[in-house]
Amino acid sequence: MADSPVVRSGFAAPSTPTLRNRRARWKDGRLLLGVLLVAITALGGAKLLSAADDTTAIWAAERDLPAGTKLTSRDLTTVRVRFTSDAAAGQYVAADADLKGLVVTRAVSKGEFVPRQAAVTQADSVRTELPLSIATGRLPADTAAGDHVDIWVVPKAADQPAKQLWAEVRVIQVDTAKGVAGGSSRRQVLVGLEPRELTRLPAALAMMSTGEPVLIRRGR
Repeated sequence: MADSPVVRSGFAAPSTPTLRNRRARWKDGRLLLGVLLVAITALGGAKLLSAADDTTAIWAAERDLPAGTKLTSRDLTTVRVRFTSDAAAGQYVAADADLKGLVVTRAVSKGEFVPRQAAVTQADSVRTELPLSIATGRLPADTAAGDHVDIWVVPKAADQPAKQLWAEVRVIQVDTAKGVAGGSSRRQVLVGLEPRELTRLPAALAMMSTGEPVLIRRGR
């Protein structure tokens, strides 16, 4: 018997099914996590750098400035300084301050930060400076340069009324001195008197010699 003919369909034998990589989805998750971590790290670094830049821009003398010099930007240079507090930074002229009309009341050396107390308006620069020794409790505890105060004197004699010496006098400087007047603390206050206020100076000094000066601060 003859062999039966082989019937060919024309189709190739079925191929083995391709196995999908079940780890692909896991790899995509790891990649996404990595991108997220990089983004978080970059954001954290940017915030850290921003927080680290806590310096304050102030003016420093570009050259030696004699007392009476009218300040301009040509006399100064901007420096950035990291201060320990806002109060410390406030003791110097900020780089964004308006210099128009400001003069220095004392010599400022080249490279020195310009103190606010030494940079005043033309009107303030002609004031006469009067030092006062004030007992603690006879002035506001936080009295500072730039405040305006009324100056009174309280006589030592109990039957004498207090008298006002000057009104709205500008405080130029405040220091602290301990161990004065039998161990009590006193504040050394420097005030500025305008020319018109000097006429009362002799009488005021005479009254203060027999009494205690008192500073009453006007509203800030």
